[in-house]
Amino acid sequence: MAATRSMESRTGRNKQRYGDAGERLVAGVVPLNQARTHVLLIQSTQRVGWVLPKGGWETDETCTEAAQREAWEEAGIVCNIDYDLGQVTEARTPKQISKGAPKSLYQFYEVTVTREESDWPERHKRNRKWATYAEAREAMQTRPELLEALERSTILR
Repeated sequence: MAATRSMESRTGRNKQRYGDAGERLVAGVVPLNQARTHVLLIQSTQRVGWVLPKGGWETDETCTEAAQREAWEEAGIVCNIDYDLGQVTEARTPKQISKGAPKSLYQFYEVTVTREESDWPERHKRNRKWATYAEAREAMQTRPELLEALERSTILR
């Protein structure tokens, strides 16, 4: 039985999980098409550019549930988790880290997109696009932690 998908994005940090060093624990996905030739990118709401779906891992869910929830909320996709890509540590400099955006520890999963919905929680504030490996590398060049997750995936290069 599939879990019901909410049309509301979770907001706030009251259920946010934090690591031993106080870092925010973030779950994310590298969403690939069936053929593994393209990755689905979403528009960042914080800065100009394209990113991978990711967000806070909360206390009432497993890390894989958090990753799939973020994929749904931000990209409107239903996906199967294929591989645990491991943890990626924060790449931002201390100057780029703020109270609103504390240091993060990312846990990424490679997923296969099984469905793209036309209606999803953040559709009004995010576009999505399929990109080749080269296009994704170019689009995310200022985000080393996202590039690291992409590099660990099985996307065809």
